[in-house]
Amino acid sequence: MNNAEEKISYHARKLLSRRDFFNQAGMAMGGLSLSQLLAADSPTNFSGKSPIRPEISPDDPYSPREPHFEAAAKQVLMIYLPGAISHVDTFDYKPDLIKYHGQKPPGMPAVTFEGPTGNIAKPFWDFKPRGKSGKMVSDLIPNLAEQADDFCFFHSLTTDTSAHPQGENFFNTGFTMEGFPSFGSWVTYALGTANEELPSFVAINDPRGLARSGKNNFGNGFLPAAFQGTDFSAKNPPANLGRPASISPSHDRQAVDLLQRLNAKHLEKYPHDADLAARIASYELAGKMQTSVPDVMNIKGEPDYIHEEYGVSGGSELKGEYAKNCILARRLLEKGVRVVQLFNGSDPSGGNGITNWDSHSDILKTHAMQAEIMDQPTAALINDLKRRGMLDQTLIVWCTEFGRMPFLQANGTGRDHNPETFTSFLAGAGVKPGFSYGKSDDFGFKTAENPVTVYDFNATLLHLMGLDHERLSFYHNGIERRLTHVHGHVVGDVLL
Repeated sequence: MNNAEEKISYHARKLLSRRDFFNQAGMAMGGLSLSQLLAADSPTNFSGKSPIRPEISPDDPYSPREPHFEAAAKQVLMIYLPGAISHVDTFDYKPDLIKYHGQKPPGMPAVTFEGPTGNIAKPFWDFKPRGKSGKMVSDLIPNLAEQADDFCFFHSLTTDTSAHPQGENFFNTGFTMEGFPSFGSWVTYALGTANEELPSFVAINDPRGLARSGKNNFGNGFLPAAFQGTDFSAKNPPANLGRPASISPSHDRQAVDLLQRLNAKHLEKYPHDADLAARIASYELAGKMQTSVPDVMNIKGEPDYIHEEYGVSGGSELKGEYAKNCILARRLLEKGVRVVQLFNGSDPSGGNGITNWDSHSDILKTHAMQAEIMDQPTAALINDLKRRGMLDQTLIVWCTEFGRMPFLQANGTGRDHNPETFTSFLAGAGVKPGFSYGKSDDFGFKTAENPVTVYDFNATLLHLMGLDHERLSFYHNGIERRLTHVHGHVVGDVLL
C-alpha cells in the first residue's frame, strides 16, 4: 500500500472499488426513492392535512389574499390588558366569595406565585345584572357593563404559565419562549391587507410604554419581516417619516421617483432576489405613509362629540391619551388596516398595579385607577364601531394573559396570579352576542366546565378570520410551524 492510500480511511478506500461504489450508490438511491414514496403516501403534517402556505409576491407582500374559507370577519381589533385583570372583580360573578369572605376554605393552596396566601375576599366592587341577558358585571367597569349583550364571554380560559413575560408571549404568539410570530403577523401573512397606504398590522402601545414582552407581542418571529407589527400611537407617530424643512415637497417627490426607478432597474438584474424585492416594497410603503399617516392621525379633526364620548378630556391625563389611541384604532380600521392591536397598560420594569393591571397590593386603588383609564374609551370604541356598521366585518378581542386569585395575598390587599382560569371576551363578526362559554368553579379558582386553552382560543380566532389553524403554516428549521403548535381546537359553540 502506498503512502497516499494509507492516508485514506477504511470506508473511503472501499469506495475506490467499482463494485463497492455501485453497491453503496445503489442502496442510497433506493433509500431516496423509498423516502419519496413514503412522503407521497403520508400526510404532510400530524393532523392529516396538507399545509397551506400563502403565495406571496416578494415585491407586493401586502396584497390581499383569499382566506381558506369564507368568514364574516375581515379585520381584527385586539385590546390587550397587560398585568392580568381580575376576572372575579369584573365579569366572573362568584357569590361564594361573599359567603366565605374572610375564611380559608379547604383546598386552597398555602403558597402561590408571590408567596403565602391570605383569606377569601369578596369582589371589591358590586355586581349587577346587565342588559336583556342579565349578565352579572361589576361596577368597576360600568361602561363596558352596559354593552354586555354584545359580548361573547370565555369564562374557562387556562394558560401554561403564571409569569407575565411568558404569559404575554404565550397569549400573543402561542409559545412561552421568544422568537415566534405574533397572532397579527400570522393573520397578515395569510391574508395581506386591502389597504395600500398603511401597514397591514399596527400595534398601538399604551401611553406609558411597552408591555413586559415588548415588541415580541407584535413581532414577526421567523415570518418575513414585512409582517411585523408597526408600532405607533396617537402620542408617538411613526419615526422618520417627516420631510426636513430644508427640502421642498417637489424636490422630495423627485428624489422618491428617482429612487423608485433605480430600485426597479436593480430588481431587473436580480429578479429572483426576494429580500431585495421586499426591501423595495417596504421603502415604497414608507413613502406612501408620509402622506397617509398624517391624515389618519388627525384626531383633532374628529367632531367634539367623539372626543367627549371617548373621554379625551374630563379625566386623568393617561385616560385622555388612551382615549386618543382608541380613536386612532377606529380610524386605522376605517382605512382598511387588517389587524390593530391596542394595549391598555405597560410593564417595562414591573408595574405592580401602577402602570398595568398587576395588582399584588391595594387592588381597590390600583384596579380602580386602571379601570378609570380603560373603561370609557374602550366602551366608546366598541360602540363607535357598532354605530358605523363596522362590527359586521370586525372581530373584537378583549384579553389578558391570566386571571387573579379569589383569595388575597398575605399582605391582605392584593390578589396573586391565577393561570388556572380567567376571562376574556369577543364581539362582532362571527360570534354569538350575549353568550357565555365555559365556567370556573364556585370560587373562580379553577376551570370547572369546558376548559379553553390559549391554543383553543387562538384556533378560534383564526377560524373566525377564515383560516384553518391546522393548515396555516410556515416551514422553519425543518418544521411546519403554526400559531397553535400541535394543539388547539376551534370552540364551535361560540360561532354564529
